[in-house]
Amino acid sequence: MVVCGGDNALAHRLAAELRGVYGEQVVLVVPPAGRDERRPTGRAMTTALLGRITAAVSRTTGNGNGEGGGVPGPPRILEAADFTDDVLTEAGIPQATALALMHDEDETNIRTALAARRLNPRLRLVIRLYNRKLGQHLEELLDQAAAVAGLATTDASVTVLSDADTAAPALAATAVAGTSKVVHAYGLLLRAVERTPPAPGQVAPRGLATLALLSATANDPAGAEGSDDAGAGAGPRLLPDDAAVAAAPGRGALVLETVSYSGTAAGSTPPPGFLAGLGVPLRQLFSRRLRWSVAGFAAAVLGMAIASIVTTDDTPLHATYLTLLDLFSLNDPATDGPTSRQILQLLAGLVGLLLLPILFAAVLEALGTFRTASSLRRPPRGLSGHVVLLGLGKIGTRVLARLRELDIPVVCVEADPEARGISLARRLRVPTVIGDVTEEGVLEAAKVHRAHALLALTSADTINLEAALYGRSVKPDLRVALRLYDDEFATAVYRTLRAAHPGALTRSRSVSALAAPAFAGAMMGRQILGALPVERSVLLFAALDVSLQPQLTGRTIADVFRPGAWRVVALERGSGEGPGLPPGLEWDLDPDYTLRPEDRVVLAATRQGLAELLARRPLPARP
Repeated sequence: MVVCGGDNALAHRLAAELRGVYGEQVVLVVPPAGRDERRPTGRAMTTALLGRITAAVSRTTGNGNGEGGGVPGPPRILEAADFTDDVLTEAGIPQATALALMHDEDETNIRTALAARRLNPRLRLVIRLYNRKLGQHLEELLDQAAAVAGLATTDASVTVLSDADTAAPALAATAVAGTSKVVHAYGLLLRAVERTPPAPGQVAPRGLATLALLSATANDPAGAEGSDDAGAGAGPRLLPDDAAVAAAPGRGALVLETVSYSGTAAGSTPPPGFLAGLGVPLRQLFSRRLRWSVAGFAAAVLGMAIASIVTTDDTPLHATYLTLLDLFSLNDPATDGPTSRQILQLLAGLVGLLLLPILFAAVLEALGTFRTASSLRRPPRGLSGHVVLLGLGKIGTRVLARLRELDIPVVCVEADPEARGISLARRLRVPTVIGDVTEEGVLEAAKVHRAHALLALTSADTINLEAALYGRSVKPDLRVALRLYDDEFATAVYRTLRAAHPGALTRSRSVSALAAPAFAGAMMGRQILGALPVERSVLLFAALDVSLQPQLTGRTIADVFRPGAWRVVALERGSGEGPGLPPGLEWDLDPDYTLRPEDRVVLAATRQGLAELLARRPLPARP
């Protein structure tokens, strides 16, 4: 396996994942050392990650007698400034099975993919691209080229993934209390929810399956926010069996609620109706005060028209016509008319005078809206209960889009006025503050003292931490979610913030930890449907053909279940099943059903469990 990328966290974590979890031989191509002295070198970062991942794997795969299968050596590190043909050849591309392109720039990944496919037509490609449409077209192009060359096999497949798309739903969910966790891919929708520990004497409702027992308890609702590397008892317990769930009645749980087929892929939305967007321009052009003024004016005109109908016995159409003429001072004075007609004419003239400032205000507001359409909105004066989002890079942009899909008010803070997400914030009319979050007054301008939550998603852990500490100093009960790379650092931050503010909720997530398992599964030739964060751990969902998995074929669903490793959550029976059972997705599973080679299953699996299923060589046996 070859991993090519800039000196970023995802590339190093993927290399460590492939080597430490799947036991693969890995070559990591990184830029030469010394380009950025603020960050550790690629070799040091990968070695440290591999040590932590290996320790976590050893805790779950060792048999208690020191037979953990041996500690894999670190990946081979190849330093190169550019991914030329000579560099790719030195990295072993002609003999490699799979190549992951993890550079931050889409153009670099595309150019390298084309060069690598030319050197090895049978190479499996996993490409990191932020541009969704470009990624879809590139995937179709390379797959079509492989089919024309007669290489349309799994080994020559192309998978385009985005770490931003993988991590954004999880990061957005951390900022909203009660938001369920969703995996939506290829039309399959899985929804899970975190349930708080039940009160003594109460029994929490059970869903389709318990995916994890959380570290939170009735006496400690905040929990330990543990990870896979935290050791036994310090983090969540993934995929417990019924006995473990029954033995822990006071712990919170992540429960699978629904599994369904929606028929649309993730990120796609049905086309809007014919009248779907007619009200949006009015709300953007005119203020609420002006709209209420126009509504009051229309009500006055309607009232005078009705009064004219009642007092003059005129037809409704003619009475309304006369009222409008009086309104615009176009009608003759009613000197010879009855008193009621004269009074209505005077009132109409008065209302007509009030119409002039309304029209003038409408023109000014429309001109002001068009003038500021290309500028960013400032946070409204009375805004409260919103989410303050720090950072509008690749991750922040996707999280912003997700929050607006949920109709959650957001205020963005970004230091770079040319950042990737600025255009999206401008298009969605999201209030944005341009400034360095470490400078005084920036978070105050974002109304953090009245915010519901703070999402710190910049690429620098120290900036995220500084913003969280300042936000808590302004509002002690502020809900905080941090983007932190290192698990040990995240644990120390969590414990400190929890000790200082025990009543506030603190969460931390690592984008590379959420995305790396999906990239690793694609390297092994399997598409990962999605990843659910469970505190600092990750639970994966994958669709597998039973015929390709000897651990599943010929066994019942109950026998297939491996606590702490994998669990079948949905089944698609093959067309060869008996009459009355057409092919389709089933989630109310019969534990005595025997899996057949023509079946297809959706599995929830841990990182180590999925590695056991997908590994090309035997891994150390689990106890």
